[in-house]
Amino acid sequence: MKTQHKKYMSQRSILKRPVLLGLAVLSVFALLAAACGDDDDDTAEPAPTTATPTTAAPAAAQLSDVCPSTIKVLTDWFPEPEHNYLYQLIGVDGEVDAANGTYSGPIGDGSVELLIQAGGPYINFNAQTTQFYSDTSLFMAFVDTSEAIKSHVNTPVTAVFTNFEKGPQILMWDPDVYDFDSFEDIGASDATVLYFGGASYMDYLLFQGVMNESNIDGTYNGAPARFITEGDLVQQGFATNEPYRYENEIEGWMKPVDFLLIHDSGHDVYQSALSVRAESVTEDADCLALLVPMFQQALVDYMNDPSPLNVRLDEIVKELDSTWTSSIEGHEAAAVAMRELGLTTDGGNGYVGDMDEDRVRGLIEKLTPVFADQSVEGFEGGTTDLVASDIFTNQFLDTSISLGY
Repeated sequence: MKTQHKKYMSQRSILKRPVLLGLAVLSVFALLAAACGDDDDDTAEPAPTTATPTTAAPAAAQLSDVCPSTIKVLTDWFPEPEHNYLYQLIGVDGEVDAANGTYSGPIGDGSVELLIQAGGPYINFNAQTTQFYSDTSLFMAFVDTSEAIKSHVNTPVTAVFTNFEKGPQILMWDPDVYDFDSFEDIGASDATVLYFGGASYMDYLLFQGVMNESNIDGTYNGAPARFITEGDLVQQGFATNEPYRYENEIEGWMKPVDFLLIHDSGHDVYQSALSVRAESVTEDADCLALLVPMFQQALVDYMNDPSPLNVRLDEIVKELDSTWTSSIEGHEAAAVAMRELGLTTDGGNGYVGDMDEDRVRGLIEKLTPVFADQSVEGFEGGTTDLVASDIFTNQFLDTSISLGY
């Protein structure tokens, strides 16, 4: 595990580089990807899918012919670079509604409007699927694979696009206090692990015996105060956010943190996957066939040139005038982290946005006993009728849209 630890230490160092260096790295990688792309495309094995992706659906119809006049999408937090493709599709000229936490503007041919609804406090911290089913104005929502599996009986959703090959969620700590190489090391220590209560990854780690009830604390609310004052906590965060902010922006800390990606614990969900209600896959297929490739292209556009949107995201956060803060430099560091840590990639098959059937099937198998232990409906007796095709489909993706890495 020492090699793994050195890797994470190296990743942490990436996030402390000056932003201009990070952007230079992006440019170099883009050139290398362009030079090597043909070889990669010839040799990569396509990931298994539950439906064959299309190559660009014919766009004879306007969006307004097949889509709602307002396409309302629920995110899982304040506006941030992790949500890039949604904001990128609207562009920098959208409108902010500070009271409701929304950003909106026309997309595509201009015949429909995309309205992005911030999550977290703006929806009273409700579960994504609960909010999705209670607010009928929502067309799409961010839903982690684990939540989609757990809630499938009562609030079934199907993911149609993911911008993360690896989720950015982490556990982090002060490297001057702890020298953790693995999640098992954390669980075996006397460190208190501060996290958002109800997080499925913690349920998984507890069930696996990696963590124990005596050293977890589910009262985290996103504020840095306890991490700073207590100094010896392990705390939930995002690799695209906290490592840079704590080292460069959080007063009272201003030094590095070390971390492990939750993805590497075995809880390898597709985090914040863009999802629709299950019936929408057929009922709104014509809309999704036009819309999903637009999200794919917006993701590529952002990753190729993140700076304009990063500036606008910072403006949006400031217009919201809430407890959440941001910086352009932090957003730029997030874009670097997405690439450097392999969070946003083509997944080895030459196009962006797809989910792997074997991986989703494996998650169902891993989480079934966890949810059975919690008496979740649909998992009684440690079995479930749920299959991967209930949780996602790749059928609306355009296989010609690629990040090139």
